[in-house]
Amino acid sequence: MNFLLFLLQRKRDIILAKKNNRDSLFLSFAKHPTFAFPFAIALKKDANIFVQFLMTLFGLYALTIMILSFFIVMPCYVAIFTFASKEKAPFKAHKISRFWANLLFTCFFIRLDIKGKNLIDPTKPYVFVCNHYSQMDIPLFARACVNTFRFLSKIEVTKIPLIGYVVKRLYITVDRKNKEDRAKSIQRMSDSLLKEKISIVIFPEGTRNRTDKPLIDFKDGAFRLAIDTQLPVAILTIINSGEFSPANKFMQLKPGTLKAVWTAPIPTLNMTSADVPKLKEQVRQRILEVLSRNSA
Repeated sequence: MNFLLFLLQRKRDIILAKKNNRDSLFLSFAKHPTFAFPFAIALKKDANIFVQFLMTLFGLYALTIMILSFFIVMPCYVAIFTFASKEKAPFKAHKISRFWANLLFTCFFIRLDIKGKNLIDPTKPYVFVCNHYSQMDIPLFARACVNTFRFLSKIEVTKIPLIGYVVKRLYITVDRKNKEDRAKSIQRMSDSLLKEKISIVIFPEGTRNRTDKPLIDFKDGAFRLAIDTQLPVAILTIINSGEFSPANKFMQLKPGTLKAVWTAPIPTLNMTSADVPKLKEQVRQRILEVLSRNSA
């Protein structure tokens, strides 16, 4: 009875309500004690709730594609690590990684717009650094960079079934809580750069940027490594991956065009450990400048 009375009392409001005033109408329902309308409250908090819902559905589709495609490329990785020589395996595996990234982006209906590729010499090793917004950054880097490289990865990733098998053999892992392991990872990265001529990729922020700031604080590791090895720092600035797969949103993705920009590598020849803060700030300002130019 109370509910019927309420509907009669709101009849006049319904007749007078305009199409573009649906939110206010929903809220009038939500405020009444006998007829709670949770969706109206959610709609008030986030006007794009339907878009968020679609991005979640698309994210589930993307996850399914990623899992299925992994079982396509996994035998290729196993074959390479089993039969290829230790020297050749990283280069062959990198080609598989680039193929896999291309397959994923094709299935995700995501195009790539990478500027400045000509600034990177595919025959030379670099210490690559990159800002980090989302899970899309890793396959994006694989497509943006022709050079064979190794990511510096958290040791926790090696505990993921099957993926851990690939990471342990393809990348360099570090237990950030273990001082001795951190020292060993630095040596492994130096050997990769100087002996094997295989580049290293480090996200200087240390983790995905989940804030509203364009960058979070940089750690010294990448810049100390570049100076110790006297190799140039090459910077890929990712423009908009956070819009495609937000770090604070679970399982969301959308199609579109991912953008990234290479800038001229910064030489470290004759730099010393005293130059680490200066180099770190130089890289930080370079990324901020590129983000500012591409913010429109």
